[in-house]
Amino acid sequence: MLKIGLTGGIGSGKSTVAKLFAKHGIEVIDADAIAKAVVQPNTFAFTQIVAHFSEAILNSDHSLNRSKLREFIFHSPQQKQWLESLLHPIIRKQMAEQIAQVKSAYCIVMIPLLLETQKSTHLIDRTLVVDCDEETQITRAMTRDNLTREQVQRILSSQVSRQQRLTAADDVIENHGDFTHLDKQVQYLHDYYLRLGACARESD
Repeated sequence: MLKIGLTGGIGSGKSTVAKLFAKHGIEVIDADAIAKAVVQPNTFAFTQIVAHFSEAILNSDHSLNRSKLREFIFHSPQQKQWLESLLHPIIRKQMAEQIAQVKSAYCIVMIPLLLETQKSTHLIDRTLVVDCDEETQITRAMTRDNLTREQVQRILSSQVSRQQRLTAADDVIENHGDFTHLDKQVQYLHDYYLRLGACARESD
């Protein structure tokens, strides 16, 4: 089965693109959703994180305060590395398990940091990048996540550059705000991926 790795910088519109593929009956594996699930209270990862960072990173209901944790590791590369070494193998394992259960003709594997970590590339066959200009990214992220411009720019600086992302892409979707154009691009790629998947099955 063809596995498409969907990625893009913050505010590029990955989730919107994923939803458009889902409307065609294509299953979407969401790394961010898995990342949230594996740190729910009483999970192995949650217990390890609280033991390492203390209960200061918890909300009043004893759930993980992801914003506080994210802010903390931004200021400490060592802590960021520790957290990633704990979470990434767990997330990749669950992604692989979900991919194995896919029933659609191909699947979308949405991995925001696909190109930053490189360790999930073995899970996919093609890289699909959602692209837009940096100012659009900043505006969308500020509005969506209630972040300051400085916070968004800091996140952007921690991600690969727009040019690096485009260079690594097998396919690109331009998302500059025209929904009709966006929908047409998804339709085109959906048809293309169906053909690619059919060819792969025939060659098997």
